[in-house]
Amino acid sequence: MEMQWVYICTAALFACYVFVNKFLRRFNGWYYHLKLRNKEYPLPPGDMGWPLIGNLLSFNKNFSSGQPDSFTTNLILKYGRDGIYKTHVCGNPSIIICDPEMCKRVLLDDVNFKIGYPKSIQELTKCRPMIDVSNANHKHFRRLITAPMVGHKVLDMYLERLEDIAINSLEELSSMKHPIELLKEMKKVSFKSIIHVFMGTSNQNIVKNIGSSFTDLSKGMYSIPINAPGFTFHKALKARKKIAKLLQPVVDERRLMIKNGQHVGEKKDLMDILLEIKDENGRKLEDQDISDLLIGLLFAGHESTATGIMWSVAHLTQHPHILQKAKEEQEEILKIRPASQKRLSLNEVKQMIYLSYVIDEMLRFANIAFSIFREATSDVNINGYLIPKGWRVLIWARAIHMDSEYYPNPKEFNPSRWKDYNAKAGTFLPFGAGSRLCPGADLAKLEISIFLHYFLLNYRLERINPDCPVTTLPQCKPTDNCLAKVIKVSRA
Repeated sequence: MEMQWVYICTAALFACYVFVNKFLRRFNGWYYHLKLRNKEYPLPPGDMGWPLIGNLLSFNKNFSSGQPDSFTTNLILKYGRDGIYKTHVCGNPSIIICDPEMCKRVLLDDVNFKIGYPKSIQELTKCRPMIDVSNANHKHFRRLITAPMVGHKVLDMYLERLEDIAINSLEELSSMKHPIELLKEMKKVSFKSIIHVFMGTSNQNIVKNIGSSFTDLSKGMYSIPINAPGFTFHKALKARKKIAKLLQPVVDERRLMIKNGQHVGEKKDLMDILLEIKDENGRKLEDQDISDLLIGLLFAGHESTATGIMWSVAHLTQHPHILQKAKEEQEEILKIRPASQKRLSLNEVKQMIYLSYVIDEMLRFANIAFSIFREATSDVNINGYLIPKGWRVLIWARAIHMDSEYYPNPKEFNPSRWKDYNAKAGTFLPFGAGSRLCPGADLAKLEISIFLHYFLLNYRLERINPDCPVTTLPQCKPTDNCLAKVIKVSRA
């Protein structure tokens, strides 16, 4: 009798195993296959994961453990190198693309693809003037908003501000007797820089208060979008409202200054532009629109730049021969500088050729944004495969940046690979491409270059945990936020 129970239990467990793995595990795939069976083209190969949650478990496991490449590597090993795969992540059926030609096609097609970031990100960075407009009007707004961030003359205007922030920040960090979390400190530096560029304010209370709220806002970006007490998303929404409230007096003050003729002459920050922008009907932006734009641009401008500075310093420290070569370049710039010149010039920044290689290699290696999100606005055929309307399209830049076909020995940090290297279109996408190419790309590189210039000449980093594990969720960083000491050194 007892043996019969053993047999029954064993059979029941086996039946559960078969049910879970052969039926329930494949239910998502069957559902979407049946739903789209009458379409002209098939879905790409891939795995839709479990019902409701899709591939969320494997996605979180790979990214939080610091092995994000495993997610796409497993797809490639199982389904071949087509470069296009179906999956279900971030709560939506999605198409992953990691082929340069297909990536370029999606990013350049504004008719069939729109911005498609997860709901949490879209809610926290919503911006009507940049999204809820006609394509022509979107380009009009983008051109006006981009104006204060690009061009030789504009970048030269910000150089002195960014230089002062870098010098003062490094001096302050080197005076601290205890180790600091470099990533957190770099977020303070980049946030202060972007505030000065966009708003022209030196009010430290505003910088401090907005900065602390941005921490809560950032944590909610990839959270479950549930607006209820106790949830990260709810806290992030509250932080967003607080930031908007803090920005309002700054907007009011600037508007009053312009009205009274106290702020005239050449425009020197984004605030001036936003207060004068008019839509296609001649109406100026509402305060809510201005607040939305500032929050979105502030977030985009300081998170990624801070991470870029941290990884640049960390990689230089980890590779002494690369650090020495970059340092010698900076010393050479000082040697040929006229005695009357006391500060950096934009021409000198342009002479930092090897340092630009270091920054490009950092962007390739760190993959600060693992993917660029789009959403299909209609059924699209790419290479004989269907991308259904409403599905997300993930431009998986990380898979391209770490592909040995385009970058030999991709896991080696090697700035020299960029010498005389012309990247094939679609193989280097740290700032996206097409009409939505990051408008602050040149400004971000300038900020990183200035900080590294003074770091290389006068400081060194001593990491407390040089072999610290790396996590890539929600961003690529050491789990200890690069705990280290910044030490001032004397120049020979």
